[in-house]
Amino acid sequence: MTTSGGFLKRLLSNKIAAVASCVLVAYVAAGVCEEAYAIACRASGSTPIYGRGNIKERYEPPSEKHWMGTDYAGKDVFWKALFGIRTALKVGLIGAALASTIGLALGVAAGYLGGKTDKVVVWIYSVFASIPTLLFILAFALLLRRGFLSPALAKGFESISDSLGTDPGMMALYLGIGMTGWVSLCKVARGETARLKHTDYIQAAKTVGVSPVRIVLKHLLPNLLHVAIVYFTIRFAYAVMTEVIVSYLGLGVQLEPSWGVMIAHGQQRLWRGVWWEVGAATIFMFFLVLPLHVLGDALRDALDPRLKR
Repeated sequence: MTTSGGFLKRLLSNKIAAVASCVLVAYVAAGVCEEAYAIACRASGSTPIYGRGNIKERYEPPSEKHWMGTDYAGKDVFWKALFGIRTALKVGLIGAALASTIGLALGVAAGYLGGKTDKVVVWIYSVFASIPTLLFILAFALLLRRGFLSPALAKGFESISDSLGTDPGMMALYLGIGMTGWVSLCKVARGETARLKHTDYIQAAKTVGVSPVRIVLKHLLPNLLHVAIVYFTIRFAYAVMTEVIVSYLGLGVQLEPSWGVMIAHGQQRLWRGVWWEVGAATIFMFFLVLPLHVLGDALRDALDPRLKR
């Protein structure tokens, strides 16, 4: 494994990756500040700045007062796009974390235990791999948000969303992305674990009576960490784009600022020359997704042991 100092040196030696990292740090800082601001607004009962509008100022083009113009309700497009960072980061972080955790856990279990456990895991990921991911997420969001659950399940889902202070559409996306995004990592983790368990140091640990849990935690997971980190970064970008698509179709985030909702609303007025809402959402999304992909490639180069030789 790479030391933290060596890893950072390898990562930052790539100037493009260093710039991408700085952009992502700025996005994360903005998201954290926005989350704190949203919590403060909920506690005080005040309307957030992105929700304030003046109908007399609707459809105003970009100006000194409104840097990215206003929407149909006279709300400032810049603030809506800026606070869309918070929504994108939350969906990306939680969705990618769920997918990575499920994929890594099932892959390690299948590769290390083998036998019936391996057969069951292979069957499960084969089923999920055969389902179109986006269609599954859309169907899952529709199931959770449009009254198709039983009253008891619907009430429980709403209670969980309320307790977490989360838009029900965002909860549906967290779960949908987490339930569908783990297959690729599971396959890689299963193959790597099956290979690693036959290495000399793992066999020696078994011989001296080291417990399977300790072997997995101390010897297997550290050797799979670089795979999980790279996968998490790529899945993060995918989750952000998925949120935009699902929200654009009206099945995702509705109560929070969302780039997908902005694009859906803005496209209806493109024919009138009102381009700034779609443009703002696209620009903010582009400068988040592109650095994530760049950083994913850089992390692979910096963390993959085979590329250091």
